[in-house]
Amino acid sequence: AVRQLRTLSGSEAVFYTAVCVRNTSVGTSGIRVVPCRVTFRRLDDGTIDRYLAREQPYDCAGSAKAEGLGIALIAKMEGDDPSALVGLPLIALVDLLQEQGLNVL
Repeated sequence: AVRQLRTLSGSEAVFYTAVCVRNTSVGTSGIRVVPCRVTFRRLDDGTIDRYLAREQPYDCAGSAKAEGLGIALIAKMEGDDPSALVGLPLIALVDLLQEQGLNVL
């Protein structure tokens, strides 16, 4: 995690999240891959150490949880679906469900 955060410090990374919906009634499916571009702040070793001690983000991509204290490591996020960086891309999921004729409301 330390090495990852040192590498990401002051740089940009693109994270990809995907979702697939399969309609078994008619045998159709749809897939979406949703990119999210993240710009990290410049991180010194003290900041990295404090963050890792507090949040222990060892189970997530990039070693930074944007839904928690990791947001303090991020300068900017760009993407069409803000939920994609944290997990399931909900906007893409709604689109796929509607394409299969399902109204979520």
